[in-house]
Amino acid sequence: MSFRFKLPALLMIALALVMIAAGCAQTAPAPAAPTPATSPTPAPAVKTQTLTVYSGRAEGLIKPIIDQFSKSTGINVQVRYAGTSELAATILEEGKNSPADVFFAQDPGGLGAVTPLLTKLPESITSQVEPMFRPSDGKWVGISGRVRVIAYNTQKVKESDLPDDIFGLTDAKWKGRIGWAPTNASFQAMVTAMRKLWGEEKTKQWLAGIQANNPKVYANNNAQVTAVSTGEIDVAMPNHYYLYGFLQDKGESFPVRNYHPRAGGPGAVILVAGAGILDTSKNKEAAEKFVEFMLSPVAQQYFAGQTFEYPVIKGVKTHRLLTPLADIKSPEISMADMADLKGTLNLMRETGIVP
Repeated sequence: MSFRFKLPALLMIALALVMIAAGCAQTAPAPAAPTPATSPTPAPAVKTQTLTVYSGRAEGLIKPIIDQFSKSTGINVQVRYAGTSELAATILEEGKNSPADVFFAQDPGGLGAVTPLLTKLPESITSQVEPMFRPSDGKWVGISGRVRVIAYNTQKVKESDLPDDIFGLTDAKWKGRIGWAPTNASFQAMVTAMRKLWGEEKTKQWLAGIQANNPKVYANNNAQVTAVSTGEIDVAMPNHYYLYGFLQDKGESFPVRNYHPRAGGPGAVILVAGAGILDTSKNKEAAEKFVEFMLSPVAQQYFAGQTFEYPVIKGVKTHRLLTPLADIKSPEISMADMADLKGTLNLMRETGIVP
């Protein structure tokens, strides 16, 4: 074969190979560049709300239901426990600088004392509560009901021997046999009711008459009922529910029972523990949730079943051991009439009952 034929042939073969290679390069996709890894955007941190409650109610009575509120809502609750009168005085002294969001008082008197510093509650809250358990101005609501009673030692006193109303305890036959707790908020609330029902003069006579019978003084209702059970005293004037706590722990042999005065009067008055929101609260939304929770069926059933108090909303049954309110001759008295704690303390100081 002549070289003139070989060279063109070689060139054509080389050209074909180049074209095949170029075609392959066009059909093969270039490898994708790796996607850089991205970190998920962190969720914004949820700020825990903290609510400050001033409580005139004992820690042992309400801590479980406050803990349940915190668990249900995620709202942290800081509680300052003290006597209702003491906390009312503290709130008045602190004024606009008070750190309190909610005042949970043992009685209407303490709430009445600070009413000017409370904000009006939404109707959605107040309308849940029976009218007898709340004031008409909507500044606070009752959370649970309690009744004043005479607690007596069943081994030393017959119910038939007890007076028709507590004025009868001024009789000299009760000398050295009575216990009372003048610094207790519920006792002071009873005296406030007494002033409204009996007037200042008869109330002063009652205070002086009991004092003349050398009553033993106790710090609280629990101590009074304990003293009745041991025979240290024969009768005392606590709230009704303390007895049932003892019966639950000690059994039916516990030698104390409650007596609802036959003639009613201030010794059978219905008191309420209640709550209001401070006008200066910076956590009003959380405060409203707190009050709403305390009026929920869950909380109301707690008060009825665990602390033996009367519910303040419809649809919650009272404990089977409690005397129905309809069977107690409690006097009709408005919550507004229970608000004058200052006047009561002045009278008790005047008669030397409290310093």
